[in-house]
Amino acid sequence: MATIKLTNVIKRFHDIETIHGVNLDLEDGEFVVFVGPSGCGKSTLLRLIAGLEEITDGTLEIDGQNMNDVAPADRGVAMVFQSYALYPHMTVEENMSFGLRMTGGDPEVIKKRVSHAADILQLGPLLDRKPKQLSGGQRQRVAIGRAIVREPKVFLFDEPLSNLDAELRVDMRVQIAKLHNQLSATMVYVTHDQVEAMTLADKIVVLRAGNIEQVGSPMELYHNPANEFVAGFMGSPRMNFMEAKVTAIDNADMITIEVAGQQIKLKADTTQVSVNEKASLGLRPEHLTTFNEESGIALDIEIDVAEHLGGLSYLYGNCHGQSLTIEVSGQDLSRHGDVLKIGAKLSDCYLFNSKGQALVQRPVPTR
Repeated sequence: MATIKLTNVIKRFHDIETIHGVNLDLEDGEFVVFVGPSGCGKSTLLRLIAGLEEITDGTLEIDGQNMNDVAPADRGVAMVFQSYALYPHMTVEENMSFGLRMTGGDPEVIKKRVSHAADILQLGPLLDRKPKQLSGGQRQRVAIGRAIVREPKVFLFDEPLSNLDAELRVDMRVQIAKLHNQLSATMVYVTHDQVEAMTLADKIVVLRAGNIEQVGSPMELYHNPANEFVAGFMGSPRMNFMEAKVTAIDNADMITIEVAGQQIKLKADTTQVSVNEKASLGLRPEHLTTFNEESGIALDIEIDVAEHLGGLSYLYGNCHGQSLTIEVSGQDLSRHGDVLKIGAKLSDCYLFNSKGQALVQRPVPTR
């Protein structure tokens, strides 16, 4: 178990700076997920923690010790890669114990560690098999077991599920979550899949272009995104955004906007916006419902595509030339060409100024 602290961490490849002064504190035993689009720097940041890339400037501390010049093998970390990287001629047991055997570990200790890891990952019956006799999910569990036997301070996962099919991804997400609960270890996990981030993380770090956009729990990021980028990235399907214009600032906390041909008032931060400024109204697909007396906004949407998934449907349509996605539970029978009158509560609306900054704060559910 360990804490991780990054202070003004910068990474340059020749003249190109890819990580721009990152500051981040990760607590002992946390499951932290780095998430963001391709090229945002999440894997690079993970490799800096692992020691597979050198830090250009700034400091990295693990358990209070500066790790900038410490070799990867001496940092107390174990990394699980996207590729399983198993030796095809070795059995599962030999693959899991390989690192310890190469460092001259006691055979009895190695055997106990492998047995313990195999029990955790339900690999006991597979210890004598070779990788070609295993499924993709089993191979990934072997790769994770190889990390467990090292008993590291920190587990690092670099998109470990991206090579698996959809069903196996769901199963392995559950297995990794169980693993964290059993080991109570510090884990840092990289993914571009926000569903993985939301379901696994204690803390999510959203990255864009080498910068941290927001850090928080899954529910904090879902209910109170710091900006339009985070709002659109966290949540599936993504948040809808509609073009709006600020027409009045009534007092210290009320903003009137014009959107889809109507005026609505929202309680929002008035210090970051001005009258006549362009803005974006944010509406999550699950918050759009059939118009009723609780609706603070009314939208006529023509359906382009309807995806019926049984107990859930996704409707894709347009309103005033803007694309919208609606999530409908139950046996919805809407189809192409239908026009629906949809509404949303004002308490479910988000507002962003012309710079993309969030102007609305929502309460975060607590236990």
